Amino acid sequence: MDEKMDKLDFLILRELQKDGTMSLTIIAKKLNVSIGTIRNRLARLMEDKTVQIIGRIDPNKVGFHAYSRIFISVKPAKIIEQTAQKLSTFPEVSFLAMISGKYDLELNVQCRDNDHLIELMEKIHALEGIFETETNMYLKVFKFAQPDLDLVKDIWVK
Repeated sequence: MDEKMDKLDFLILRELQKDGTMSLTIIAKKLNVSIGTIRNRLARLMEDKTVQIIGRIDPNKVGFHAYSRIFISVKPAKIIEQTAQKLSTFPEVSFLAMISGKYDLELNVQCRDNDHLIELMEKIHALEGIFETETNMYLKVFKFAQPDLDLVKDIWVK
């Protein structure tokens, strides 16, 4: 946890998770602090990338019908991060992480359809160092959420 964050920061974040369009005035009233305090805190949280205010879109409702998780093995291992950097530039990639286990990287991709996914897989396999992949399709997503800040409440409610 960032040392600069305190209980008020977490309370602001929790309000924004409930409604990212909530006005600073309403947040200030709910938390019983000045709007200037909220504005300054939020500016700092955005500047250090703790929070980004975005619109969460349901991929299926806007035309992305092939949502997949791809595991990738990279050889030689010394180019894992270089490969990850290249993969991160693909617009279809919504999540990318180095992982432990049989594979080196895990990424989630959102494609229009299966043909689009096949085109993407061809681009991925053309990258230097891609040794093996395993692709799992998400057939139906039941939950897609941000972290629940109450799970770390013991850290900030002191």
